[in-house]
Amino acid sequence: MQSESKQGLYFWLASLLTFFAVIRRELNYVPELFISSDFSLLNQSYDWWEDAILLMIYLLIISLLAYTWRYLWAVFKSVPVYLYLMIVGLALLEYMGGNAIMIPQGLGEIVEEMAETGVYAIALVYIWRFRSPIFEEKLSANKRYSSCQA
Repeated sequence: MQSESKQGLYFWLASLLTFFAVIRRELNYVPELFISSDFSLLNQSYDWWEDAILLMIYLLIISLLAYTWRYLWAVFKSVPVYLYLMIVGLALLEYMGGNAIMIPQGLGEIVEEMAETGVYAIALVYIWRFRSPIFEEKLSANKRYSSCQA
């Protein structure tokens, strides 16, 4: 049970890091507001430091998700199908808005941003409402009934 609890914690941490990495990508203009263009630390520019730190965060996310792959797979199987359909629909709408497919250019940008906001809102609400102990209890109950004893 302790192992599953740790896996739940690592999965939740990876989910949270992924969410903030995506939001950070959307807010890529913020550093330009607060950091001067000639910023240097240890003879490296801000862009170098930003890329190095983001690379470490992305590698941490991938490592955590790889470590918790069984937990991740169980979460994917437990997500309601309508959420997947909503995300696919919003992603399609975002693509159509961004590339002005059947949507006028000016309105397309607004549609694209609103669709992205919808996807982020779904992810945030799902992460916020995800209850790891309850999920782990269901997961361990399924293991007891599905284990093969010869």
